[in-house]
Amino acid sequence: MDIHEVVKKLVGKIQPVGKTNEDNQRFENLKVLTALVDKLLTDIDNVAMEKDRHKYSRSRAGKFASEFFAHIGITE
Repeated sequence: MDIHEVVKKLVGKIQPVGKTNEDNQRFENLKVLTALVDKLLTDIDNVAMEKDRHKYSRSRAGKFASEFFAHIGITE
């Protein structure tokens, strides 16, 4: 089981199915998941700010994070 599967199991299903009671719970799960993604993106953004550092390891991580944002269409 990878981390994606673990998070999905912890959060629960998010895809609506057209049944009000079930979809209400899935909507709450969706809110939990989006809050987590927001926090993770903030963490990655903090690393992306390191891209212009002089120390190689910091610069490498920052560039990787910055390239990830470019890949998903988020500009800094």
